[in-house]
Amino acid sequence: MQIAVVPVTPFQQNCSVLWCERTRQAAIVDPGGDLDRVLPVLEREGLTLERILLTHGHLDHAAATAELARRTGVPIEGPHEGDRFWIEQLPQQAQMFGFGVGERFEPTRWLVDGDEVHVGELVLAVRHCPGHTPGHVVFFHAPSQIAIVGDVLFAGSIGRTDFPGGNHAQLIASIRERLFPLGDEVTFLPGHGPTSTFGAERRTNPFVADELFRG
Repeated sequence: MQIAVVPVTPFQQNCSVLWCERTRQAAIVDPGGDLDRVLPVLEREGLTLERILLTHGHLDHAAATAELARRTGVPIEGPHEGDRFWIEQLPQQAQMFGFGVGERFEPTRWLVDGDEVHVGELVLAVRHCPGHTPGHVVFFHAPSQIAIVGDVLFAGSIGRTDFPGGNHAQLIASIRERLFPLGDEVTFLPGHGPTSTFGAERRTNPFVADELFRG
């Protein structure tokens, strides 16, 4: 699996283009905006867009989803239906934060824990990881040992839980019970900022390090 990361929107959200090297089929994950910067990756790499994947329904991750689906005709997969209320609020959120147009949409497929999504010959496992939002999901490609985790976990930090539907205890449980068991060597791409590994965060992240749960 290959991934190109394109930071988009004033929030510098890590929109990503991932693709199957053999088939050149691709997915765009979390198209929050700036499609004129994201779509050229497809042409540059000789890719065919197969689907849109969403980790969650917040504006900076989903605002351009409807436009991208309309322009390309590809299906939308994700997030979990727990984020329906966020997707329905996209127009108001876009106006509030000066994003221009943020359209509501209905995903082609809502995802649940244990689902799989396919991109060419790639198979990505879906993990439902609520806490930042109720419907947040994570995509994990086991052969590459790479996870796309949205705003659940960051290098040295964790996702905010003060938005409607957020739950701090639930977020910590998602990280420790659904992400860390995937393995210390897994590299993860967060929704903002640099990559890290689950092992590094398990040992040193002040919010979830093992040391905080001993004794």
